[in-house]
Amino acid sequence: MKVIPDFQTLMLPVLKEVSDGKEHKICDVVNSLAKKFSLGDEELTIMIPSGTQSVFYNRISWAKTHLKKARLIESETKGTIKITERGKQVLQEKPTRIDIKFLKKFDEFVEFRTKSNSKKEKTEIETDYDNQTPEELIETAFQDFQKSLAEDLLEKIRNVSPSFFEKLVVALLVKMGYGGSIKDAGKAVGKTGDEGIDGIIKEDKLGLDVIYVQAKRWKENNIIGRPEIQKFVGALAGQGAKKGIFITASSFSKEALEYKPMNDTKVILIDGMELANYMIEYNLGVAPLHNYELKKIDSDYFDEE
Repeated sequence: MKVIPDFQTLMLPVLKEVSDGKEHKICDVVNSLAKKFSLGDEELTIMIPSGTQSVFYNRISWAKTHLKKARLIESETKGTIKITERGKQVLQEKPTRIDIKFLKKFDEFVEFRTKSNSKKEKTEIETDYDNQTPEELIETAFQDFQKSLAEDLLEKIRNVSPSFFEKLVVALLVKMGYGGSIKDAGKAVGKTGDEGIDGIIKEDKLGLDVIYVQAKRWKENNIIGRPEIQKFVGALAGQGAKKGIFITASSFSKEALEYKPMNDTKVILIDGMELANYMIEYNLGVAPLHNYELKKIDSDYFDEE
């Protein structure tokens, strides 16, 4: 798979695409540059983490935004861009690359890159773009934060009492839609005395099917091996169940992960990190810190037709 150019690398190609002085549709610029960079469906269908745009389209959009802020291109019609006289002068200089550093020679761009602090003084935003668009930077930072949160959460999980671990697993399964209510699931799942819990819970609130659950609050270095999974599958047969969830605060060995029952029994393995991530996803044991809402222009609002 080919590497998708970062948005700074795309600035000069975007400017060259509109060098004839005519209006060009953004979609045409995207298609033309995709061919010039030899990008195929595999690269062009890669989406940014939010899933709202392709990575390539998003990077061209941000290249366009920076060129507009430097007054090298302009948009006279919705969804189109054209080169300005300043943009033509820049191309006459035959630059080998246009990037943020290059654009800082234009006052309008510097103004775009500044902000007002509490004392109303202008200071430049020194952001390390690292060739990522703002959405990519936000998503990268968010993923790093989520990973750190999951690791901290897992450390907490491994140090709770067996009884608390039982309540935690029951609460999570109910939040995920299993076991009916906390009361129902709590009755169905009981202690085993080996720092874990096991039992049968409803797959749905009506109890149309059941799932056998086993969870072991084992420490990080106490890895679940294949024999434990085989015993679990045997327990499923003994309970007349064909669906099972094995949850651990530890991890599974390679052999355990590769083990597949010969019959039609379906077993889901959830290790410590997955458990922590599920708790984050279903808001168990975590609380919101900040909410950030990203907005975009509502083009329909400005449609006068």
